[in-house]
Amino acid sequence: MKANLADLRKSYNKGSLDINAVGDNPINLFEIWFKEAEQSDLIEEANAMILSTLGESGFPKPRVVLLKGFSEEGFIFFTNYKSEKGRSLLKNPKVGIAFFWPALERQIIIKGNAQKISSDRSDEYFNSRPRGSQLGALVSPQSSVISNRQFLEDRLSALTDEYLNKPIPRPDHWGGVVVKPVQIEFWQGRPNRLHDRISCQLINEVWKSERLAP
Repeated sequence: MKANLADLRKSYNKGSLDINAVGDNPINLFEIWFKEAEQSDLIEEANAMILSTLGESGFPKPRVVLLKGFSEEGFIFFTNYKSEKGRSLLKNPKVGIAFFWPALERQIIIKGNAQKISSDRSDEYFNSRPRGSQLGALVSPQSSVISNRQFLEDRLSALTDEYLNKPIPRPDHWGGVVVKPVQIEFWQGRPNRLHDRISCQLINEVWKSERLAP
């Protein structure tokens, strides 16, 4: 029998969130929640996040990318700078990030400004990747139209031979991006749809936290 989407619902009762838990810096609470997500047996990729950019067409575009580092500086991921996402965020650095961990009934939404990290930091991460992933960064003209799958397979074969027993260089168009947050919102599911929402805004280099109605 086909499910009636209007009837699909659940009650959230796994936790609560007090504004005092945020403290002076929301990055600290992010770290706590992230570690709990990492340690959960019910969450496979705690670092999977939805990154939304404003595309060249004027439409926002979300996609899943992987968080590869975070600190008070911001949230880091890696990408092809010539891809659609790369071009979009370099043209309009205002982006959105969302983490959703259903097993914990938690969501975090981040607004921030994106910028490239240094070449040295990109090199360090690139050199830590498996060779297959390194080759993939060279093989794929990300977001470009290609004729067929064989195009990728042929390029992979050729580059595998070219760099046999050689270090694989990081291409200039591939590297890291840091999203420097200006707003972080924490959401904890609660019964009766009266969820806890705490919004933290960076104002004159100081974080201000407020409770929002669900």
